[in-house]
Amino acid sequence: MDGDLLVRRYYDALDDHEYETLEGILDPAFVQRRPDRTFDGREAFVEFMREERPNPDTSHELDAVVVGDEGDQVAARGRVLEGETELFEFADFFETANGSIVRLDTYSR
Repeated sequence: MDGDLLVRRYYDALDDHEYETLEGILDPAFVQRRPDRTFDGREAFVEFMREERPNPDTSHELDAVVVGDEGDQVAARGRVLEGETELFEFADFFETANGSIVRLDTYSR
C-alpha cells in the first residue's frame, strides 16, 4: 500500500473508530511521539485511542498529504474538528515500512 493511502486510512480508522483496521496498519513496534506523551508499541496506542481518548467524537480534516521521494516518509497537515468547531491544527510526520506505519511524530497548535 502506498504512503498516501496508508496515511489516509489511518485517519479514517481513527475517525470511524475502526480499531481493528487501525491495528492492522500499524507496525507492532509502532511509536508515536507528540508534545504531551509518547506511545511505545501498537497495543499501547490502540488501547489509548479505544479506551482513554479524551474526545472520541472528533474528526480529522486533511489540508495536505505529501509523500517523500522514497515513498516511506509522509507528512500530513490538517485540523481536528468537533462537529464544525476547529479544536486545533496539526502536522503529522509518518515513517512507513512494508505497508505499515512504523513511526509518527505529531505537532499541534
